Amino acid sequence: MKTPPELQALRKDVLAAHRFLCEQGLAVLTWGNVSGIHRASGVVAIKPSGVAYDELTVDNIVLVELDGGRVLTDDLRPSSDLPTHLALYRAFPQIGGVAHTHSRHATAFAQACRSLPCLGTTHADHFCGTIPVTRPLRSAETAKDYESNTGQVIIETFRDKNPVALPAVLVAHHAPFTWGDSPAAAVCNSVVLEAVAGMALETWQLDPAKAGIPADLQRCHFLRKHGPAAHYGQPQGPAAAIS
Repeated sequence: MKTPPELQALRKDVLAAHRFLCEQGLAVLTWGNVSGIHRASGVVAIKPSGVAYDELTVDNIVLVELDGGRVLTDDLRPSSDLPTHLALYRAFPQIGGVAHTHSRHATAFAQACRSLPCLGTTHADHFCGTIPVTRPLRSAETAKDYESNTGQVIIETFRDKNPVALPAVLVAHHAPFTWGDSPAAAVCNSVVLEAVAGMALETWQLDPAKAGIPADLQRCHFLRKHGPAAHYGQPQGPAAAIS
């Protein structure tokens, strides 16, 4: 079956996002994956499982149905993390891309089951508050439907949080997931998350007692770039309100 143009364009975007992930040094071997969604079609594009990044092509990016997860393309199986991606798309209708990495510093926080507080304005420019860590999955949740339950524990963590203003999470004992309005934006958030995680670790080496920055400074920096009153950069049309 010939792939419709809009879905082929989505595959190209997902392939480009994987290349961006590699260029930024966030992908070791095949650790990590990126997906994108075409909401009107209800179709998700994602990396094939276990395929090396330098072997990826547009035509081996796997297409699956958002509802049910049925694979629409031939030959290759989708990433084993697909159920996590699908859960996030279903729960967060505002997002258009999801990225999962095992980047060194962000993963250190996840393995330590420790959230990442906002220690400075670099963090505040991109994330509205502390990057949360999920609770550990229970034995029954890892024994069956592990990847789907990973998605559910992320969703549980965001019951009282805005996933647009805080597009990242640390999965306890595991690694980070980020998202955005496109596959490229999701990877960009992974890049920033890794950078601020490294900065936090080095800040604590200098001052182990360092706490978060004042709330007013944090909000000031975030709102310079996000929300209806944003004034950083050049106008790009109406901005979505962020509470």
